[in-house]
Amino acid sequence: MNVESAPTPCYIIDMGLLESNLKRLDIVQQATDCKIILALKGYAAFSTFPLISKYLSGTTASSVNEALLGKHEFGGEVHVYAPAYSKADIESIAPIAHHISFNSLSQFHQYRDLVRALNPHTKLGLRINPEYSEVEVELYDPCAKNSRLGATASTLNNADLNGISGLHFHTLCEQGAGPLARTLKVVEDKFGRYFDKLSWINFGGGHHITRSDYDIDLLIETIRSFKERFDLEVYLEPGEAIALNTGILVTEVLDIVDNGMEIAILDTSATAHMPDVLEMPYRPFIVNGYLPTERPYNYRLGGLTCLAGDIIGDYSFDEALKIGDKLIFEDMAHYTMVKNNTFNGVSLPSIALWHPSSEQLEIVRQFGYEDYRNRLS
Repeated sequence: MNVESAPTPCYIIDMGLLESNLKRLDIVQQATDCKIILALKGYAAFSTFPLISKYLSGTTASSVNEALLGKHEFGGEVHVYAPAYSKADIESIAPIAHHISFNSLSQFHQYRDLVRALNPHTKLGLRINPEYSEVEVELYDPCAKNSRLGATASTLNNADLNGISGLHFHTLCEQGAGPLARTLKVVEDKFGRYFDKLSWINFGGGHHITRSDYDIDLLIETIRSFKERFDLEVYLEPGEAIALNTGILVTEVLDIVDNGMEIAILDTSATAHMPDVLEMPYRPFIVNGYLPTERPYNYRLGGLTCLAGDIIGDYSFDEALKIGDKLIFEDMAHYTMVKNNTFNGVSLPSIALWHPSSEQLEIVRQFGYEDYRNRLS
């Protein structure tokens, strides 16, 4: 990939790698007759939707805006789940949604009749909390103690479930097929008594299906086994897996300062352009970048905002960095564009597509003052 012509900072999505991920996901769909839909909260670069929609059945949204994006830019099925809805939300979502999953019985009972009146074809679901997960970081654990996400089994005893056609659970975060198989057993034990009254079930997201070490055979076996026991349509809704390892962020060194160590200031920002670096937290990989002291030249990489903690991490390189050098951060397609912001008035990175067949870089969006101004009033 030739990045020299890219404006910086710039997200670049490799369409060839994206299609490779989609083909791997389609193996699961074809082998199990399940449906995989794109979770827009993780990846919503709609310039790539014409390709993704060739393989996936639709989208899942967490808000009115995401639902509208799925409807107008992707097509196919529109699924929606949010921890809570307002009446205005339901009035906007119900006319376009194929599935609406509620977080609680109270919200389901509050809006059941309204949804039916607005769109009798919309299927209603309930998110459940099996009170079991293998997520290690509490910030990302939907089943942590006192979680607000999903109805527990005890709350469903003797409850009015009339109108619910499916259940939704989401307990994974960047995990493999093993945690799903073990979670599914708990779901069956706690909620299986309702399955004969349902027509579908959603296994949620967090499935790292396109990771190289993911056990895709176990996933296929798990879904097949479930469908043999229960006559339910199965959905999976990964967001990260669709775009995993398909995109980069190209940046430029603006300055190098010394304060006990050399610090390279880039034209990007952890807090504005890759917030999971601070929130997750994690240390992104850089092409030809290494752990501190592994190579002769060591630097701390900092962002261009005034936040003192806008630090991407410490890296070493084979050669000394110079002002004007370009650095390439790997795996920057998911949870970047959907979460970035204009703190300090910093412009958002441009968005580009790399077409390997033609070896062409297509700049699809650049951002400026109007984008910053129009977020405010």
